[in-house]
Amino acid sequence: MNLQFLVDGALTGAMIGLGAIGVTLTYSILRFANFAHGEFIAWGAYFALGVASALGWLVAGLAPAIGPFSFGWSVVLALLVAMPLTGLLALALDWALFGRLRAANPITVVMASFGASMTLRSLLEFLFTSSPAYFSRELQIAVRVGGVRVTPDQMALCAMAAALVFGLHMLLTRTQTGRAMRAVSENPALARVAGIDVDRVIKVTWFLGAALAAASGVMAGLIVQIRPFMGFDLLLPLFAAAILGGIGSVPGALVGGLIVGLAEAGAAATIGAEWRAAAAFVVLIVMLLVRPTGLFGARE
Repeated sequence: MNLQFLVDGALTGAMIGLGAIGVTLTYSILRFANFAHGEFIAWGAYFALGVASALGWLVAGLAPAIGPFSFGWSVVLALLVAMPLTGLLALALDWALFGRLRAANPITVVMASFGASMTLRSLLEFLFTSSPAYFSRELQIAVRVGGVRVTPDQMALCAMAAALVFGLHMLLTRTQTGRAMRAVSENPALARVAGIDVDRVIKVTWFLGAALAAASGVMAGLIVQIRPFMGFDLLLPLFAAAILGGIGSVPGALVGGLIVGLAEAGAAATIGAEWRAAAAFVVLIVMLLVRPTGLFGARE
């Protein structure tokens, strides 16, 4: 059997996992499913595209490709700018909408997130049209590693995803902010009584989740293309990964993303690309029948 799908699945899974981390963080701390999270992926990609284009125009030396990669330093710097910009977008959305609905019924907040999602997506389409955009159109020569072909871009993006997840893990487990986030996730009222600034934790959660979504968007833009609907197309896989791994578990979101990515790639390689999404959800349904809390989810 051709194992090439493992490479494609791992890369897609890493991209989905980064986005799913934001979904699971938002749910565990804010207690609602944010359907606008997919739009942070698209906005992050367009932020990066705009910054990379501006840098490439201002400083010509930043635009050419770096060694074997298809992108130049302008894209690397654009990623570092797009992540905080997308985090600020999430904070602005929380200030304008979700913060005012904090005490509302969870269904109300979920419906508001639907409205926010459509608004952000329509605004992107208005500003950039529906035509696809690209960070680079450079062709790459894949190298053979252990019987499969891997491009330099794929290796770099997997390394970036691993570094981001490791950094987030260190933040959550080794810092005061991470401990505060875990405390608010367990019991917000008790955390507030203990002196934890819950409002600050909420802001950090929005910022981190959106920043990781931006990284996921840049990955998607480099792998495929950039479109206003790219976040919407990834929304169901994001939630599937978060549920599969266990809501509230950051490692679970990443593992769930990898499983979803591998299931989609395996289905495309064996029974046809039209069954990609179906295969991922079959895996999800089987897992929930066996373990309803997900792989790493704790029982209430």
